[in-house]
Amino acid sequence: MRGPRPARTRARSATIAAFTVLAATVPAGALAASAQEVDTALPYVCDLPSGPRPATVRVLATLPDRVAAGEPVQPADVTTTVELPPEAVADLTALGAADTLAATRLTVGVAQHDATAEATWRGTAAPAPVPESGPLTLTATGDVPSMTARRDGDLTLTAGKLAVDLALTTADGTATEPAALTVDCALAEDAPDGGRLAVVPVGAEPSPGTEAPSDSPSASPSASQAPEEPERQGDRAPTIDESAPGGSPADAQAPPCRYDDQRPATPDSLNAYITGYSNVRKLDGASVIPLTCSLLERTRSDFEMLPDGSGALIINEAVGELSTEGERRIGAFEATFLTFGFTPTTATMVLEQTGPMTVDSLGFMDFSTFFTYLDTYVRLPVVLRVTSLEVNGTPLDVGPDCRTETSLSSTDPEPDKFPGDHMVLYGRGEMPPGEPVVGYQLTSGGPLTGEFTIPAFTGCGTGGEDLDPLLTASVSGPGNYTKQIQGQTCAPLVFNPAECTEDLQPLQVPAPQR
Repeated sequence: MRGPRPARTRARSATIAAFTVLAATVPAGALAASAQEVDTALPYVCDLPSGPRPATVRVLATLPDRVAAGEPVQPADVTTTVELPPEAVADLTALGAADTLAATRLTVGVAQHDATAEATWRGTAAPAPVPESGPLTLTATGDVPSMTARRDGDLTLTAGKLAVDLALTTADGTATEPAALTVDCALAEDAPDGGRLAVVPVGAEPSPGTEAPSDSPSASPSASQAPEEPERQGDRAPTIDESAPGGSPADAQAPPCRYDDQRPATPDSLNAYITGYSNVRKLDGASVIPLTCSLLERTRSDFEMLPDGSGALIINEAVGELSTEGERRIGAFEATFLTFGFTPTTATMVLEQTGPMTVDSLGFMDFSTFFTYLDTYVRLPVVLRVTSLEVNGTPLDVGPDCRTETSLSSTDPEPDKFPGDHMVLYGRGEMPPGEPVVGYQLTSGGPLTGEFTIPAFTGCGTGGEDLDPLLTASVSGPGNYTKQIQGQTCAPLVFNPAECTEDLQPLQVPAPQR
């Protein structure tokens, strides 16, 4: 394998986080023998179409009573129940909504000593009818990321902002206008204990007659325990449902993936193939995303020593674009689903890139063990275009401009830095000393996963036949998942026969994985 590029080495004034919010690697039920039950009802204020209204949010979870430093804290059996007031029912009824499908995103603050971080507890609720009157109660469940504290001291979990994503349909199954609504909620000022959910002690239980380390603001840590900056980590993404209909990948010749005179390679250029599966939640189906070329340009590669000599930060950034027959898109792919649970529907679609693709990696090398990890976020703005549609064997003319109104969108961990609608894919790579990379790394490839929302459709239909409501009602909405596999990159100007073909295309052609 080609060695890494020389990296700049710089000192950084901040030290590494005292704890991290990690993608969960422990099964939901794998808790310590002794556990504590969380059952907390909190007051919130939610921004409804009719204005700010009070709401009640109840959080249930199971957490360990105590863990050792370095041991993951994995919340289990997490349930978020949101009771929206009668005004919410009136707002949804005014939109013509008869049924709703909800997903929740609860921000949970994690603190130990002076170090803080945030995790997102996601949940999905079963489809629910909109009541004629009274409150609207939505109960969402789902797996949530684990947390790992690196030193002793109480780990405090506090509820923060909440977002409730609602996909709305009318009594006849068509989408409302708008088809989706996000209700943003903030913890009320009078919330008891500031919204605290739980405290998990980290470290051995103190012996009788000794005092546990203080976590109060007045505690003065030593120089080696200075306040530390939280690291960025990603939430665990759900696994693609292998039992869902949607077919298996077809054998296909790898498309061209090379630089040319119109797009010449530079010393920082990389090219790679990517393919995978994507679930459409409403249709209970998984589609194969065809093999596509990705052309990348590395814009940053830094190796920053920490002042205390304990390790170094690894920072890699790149920009790029998809390439299919010279266009910025993923080529045509076909998927067959059961619309509304019984009507066979076959659609041919393409994904068109509408802005720059960015790759942002941040990692850490521990000099005591030389264990290294990298967390990578790939951000990609793409619209979904439907080129043909067949419902129950009958072709429907969608016209030349049938597409989603905006880009497919994900919740971005850094929305201020990366505004606008775009998909976010996450990959984590771990590198034990002397062993190959496990997981994802930009140059060696690997799995990237993400969750995204499909916007409403526009421009679908010809001759006065409006197919926008059909596609919006049957396809659009949150909670769709994707798993993409990137192959080993080729660096055209640093030819390596283990990575590149003789004509400087990627040697490795990955296969989609569920």
